[in-house]
Amino acid sequence: MKSKIDEEWRLYKKTMITRFWAYQEKKFRNKQGVFEKTYVEDTKRPPVFLRDEADLNVLVNQEIPNELQRTVLDQIPKNKRHRRFASMSSSQALAQSVFGNLYVLGKLECLAGLRGDDGNPLFIRGDDNLKSFEMEKVILYLGEKSRKTNIDVFIGREHQIAIECKLTEKEVGPCSRPRMRRNEPNYEAEFCDGRYCRQRNRAASCSLTQIGVKYWRYIPEFFKWDPSVDHDPCPLNNTYQLVRNVLSAGLRHKEGEETESVHAEGHAVLVCDERNPRFREGGEGWQAYLYTKNALKNPSLLQSCTWQKIIGAMAKEGELDWLVQGLSEKYGLEAENK
Repeated sequence: MKSKIDEEWRLYKKTMITRFWAYQEKKFRNKQGVFEKTYVEDTKRPPVFLRDEADLNVLVNQEIPNELQRTVLDQIPKNKRHRRFASMSSSQALAQSVFGNLYVLGKLECLAGLRGDDGNPLFIRGDDNLKSFEMEKVILYLGEKSRKTNIDVFIGREHQIAIECKLTEKEVGPCSRPRMRRNEPNYEAEFCDGRYCRQRNRAASCSLTQIGVKYWRYIPEFFKWDPSVDHDPCPLNNTYQLVRNVLSAGLRHKEGEETESVHAEGHAVLVCDERNPRFREGGEGWQAYLYTKNALKNPSLLQSCTWQKIIGAMAKEGELDWLVQGLSEKYGLEAENK
């Protein structure tokens, strides 16, 4: 099963890369200088914009005023762009193209009809969600020091919605500690072999807990995992990013304090491409999602949605035809009902 999914995923990625190069040729035929390099036969990577030209990776309506275009682009400050933001396969650039435009153009409400498997709205839970919106929101209440959790899209104050966006990725985002390299300066102190148990003379069962990160302080409030016993493998090994999103949505920053929190209403949403085999039944991404969801005391705290469903909702809004068309041309993303 896994080898079949691996093969399907490689074919999916190859198809996407071919599409990106065709899009580059069509849309930027006279602007080849904005890319790191021009088309190469049988290339194994998608087109990548020069760093100073990375704004071009975000779909923006050229017919709206320049200040509105700039506002869309400013939804993710340049210092918060991922390392591969300039690549056409960047899920962050896709998220900005969709959610950034919906917010700035006042069209988030078109997503109000989308519901999760629990029957509740995925993205809009009242007027509060139409007013409170932030991309790459930094979470201050998980005790992280150098690399704080950044949520792709964070909506709402009363009911917090933490959205994780994927495109061609093969996983949701694993814990980094079992993947540390020996040449990293903190390897000896923080490396973990993938089990939740005391290692390397640490007092805590989690390498991150040892340095003050609070995941396992809050996990028992939301998950069935018991922090007082050993786990092999660690439940966070392949679910790390989703767990952080659930915690970010389920906790609220206490005014005036950076490290404490109070419980809040909220849920997390995983958005993925339904064509990506890794996020279909049997794929690594989907298995991590189900494992995380099944471990929750309240499974409604984690929901999923596809870009195709989102585009279907957008297609009903006539003023977004330009964006629906752009997503089709660039990514091959089509409304689910087509």
